[in-house]
Formats: sequence, structure tokens, C-alpha cells
Amino acid sequence: MNDDTEPTVIIVPGLRDHVADHWQTLLADRLDRVRTVPPLDHDRLSLDARIAALDAVVSDVDGPIVLVAHSAGVLITAHWAHTSTRPVLGALLATPADVEKPLPEGYPTIDDLDRGGWLPIPRRRLPFPSILAASSNDPLADRRRVAGLAEAWGSRFVDLGAVGHLNPASGFGDWPAADVLLRELLGRPAAAPSEITSVPSEL
Repeated sequence: MNDDTEPTVIIVPGLRDHVADHWQTLLADRLDRVRTVPPLDHDRLSLDARIAALDAVVSDVDGPIVLVAHSAGVLITAHWAHTSTRPVLGALLATPADVEKPLPEGYPTIDDLDRGGWLPIPRRRLPFPSILAASSNDPLADRRRVAGLAEAWGSRFVDLGAVGHLNPASGFGDWPAADVLLRELLGRPAAAPSEITSVPSEL
């Protein structure tokens, strides 16, 4: 029988949804209490649809929750946070995409994202503790702008160094620091700085 006092981790992917070798997928595979926001079959660029999908998962979970978001999933989480009254223990927000600036080729345009309701990025303080982990060479966001989001949201800012967009295209795969930062959000033994900032040897 599950202990309803044990937190459930809710994985909030970005616009590419489920990717088998993504660190969020691998993290979910080793957690006991975890739910992942499912892919959308339609309206994939609709922020409202993304928020509704996250809210449906949250509503189906009893007990405390922790959010683990990546890329556009960070923005979904930030928008959702100001529409929901559900208490959240904390959120790990990794390498948010800066949708207010042109994204690289192959990603949605600013006009597409604006039509989908993504602009502007919310800058109100989040109603729960959060850690924002940023990359110094993220092709989808400038580190200084991400640091500004961390300040606006009241997030603890963690500089991961040069880890790209923290996705398979950047050499991740697994990201062990996610477990370390998640422990911090859960109030478990703190991590050593080297555990958080270390990057895979192949990068």
C-alpha cells in the first residue's frame, strides 16, 4: 500500500513530449511515485491545452507533488502555477526555452508561439519553492535572461555550465544531477556542489 504522504513527482516535458533517451524519461524510470504529462494529439502549440494536460495529471494525484520541468515545460509550469490553487512542494525547472526570442531553425517561430498563447513569459513569483538550472551555452536561451527569470520567480539559480539545452542533442542522456536537486526540493540530504555541476565526460 502506497503512503499518501510520500510525494509524487510529475514530469512536465517540453514541446517534443516523450523522448525515450531524455533525462526526464530516465529519471521517471527510476522513481517509484511518478507521473508524466502525456503528449498532445492535437493543439500541440496551444499553451492552454498544455496547461490543461498538466492540470489533469495533478488533479489525478493524491498527496503532495513535486514538478520536474524542462524547456517549454518550465513555461507551462510557470503559467499553470498562477491558475491553480494546488499546493506544490517544489519544482525543478531545467533550461527553460526563451520563447520571447527567435528559436533555432526547426523550432516554432515567435509568431506561432504568440498565436498559441505563450507570450509573454510570466514573471510573477512562483507560489512554491523552485530551483532553476541553467546552461551557459543553451541555444534556446541566454543565460543572463534565464537568471532574470530565476530572480522574478524566486527560484534558486544553479549554473550547470556548458550543457547545451540539456537534451540528447547536447549529450544528455542521463542527468544524475536531477536526482541531487530533486533530493534538495524534497528536503533530503543536501548535495555537494560537484554533484550538481558535473557534466558527462562525452561533452
